[in-house]
Amino acid sequence: MTSLGLSELVLIVEDVPASTRFYEEVVGLKLENEPSDDWAWFWAGREGKRQRLALHRGTLLFEGQSPHPEGERFGQVHFAFEVSRADLDEAVARVRGAGVEVFGPVELEWMNAESYYFYDPDGNLLEFWSPEP
Repeated sequence: MTSLGLSELVLIVEDVPASTRFYEEVVGLKLENEPSDDWAWFWAGREGKRQRLALHRGTLLFEGQSPHPEGERFGQVHFAFEVSRADLDEAVARVRGAGVEVFGPVELEWMNAESYYFYDPDGNLLEFWSPEP
């Protein structure tokens, strides 16, 4: 598998509105859509490209399956690698072949994509994200 790039990075924050102001005003990222108290999404690259940064308050998908205790279940971040559909099965098989538990597939209809999730040795939640061609 060859990664096609970084798809998204989700940062867990205490105060989404305050962090949104920082990433918009200080860092200079452009908001993808209107933020809520729980989520804010930014373009991390060129607008409309699949490189995004999210700010989130709360838990993430598959946090309950983490091998770490509550409060330390997913490290500090969740990030996704974009993988082509042609390479997805091989990529997932390689992770499972290494003895790592993989969760999915998850059909993300709102993004027209399929994802698989797994944890790295430090408890960070990784994702292979594969949009329809």
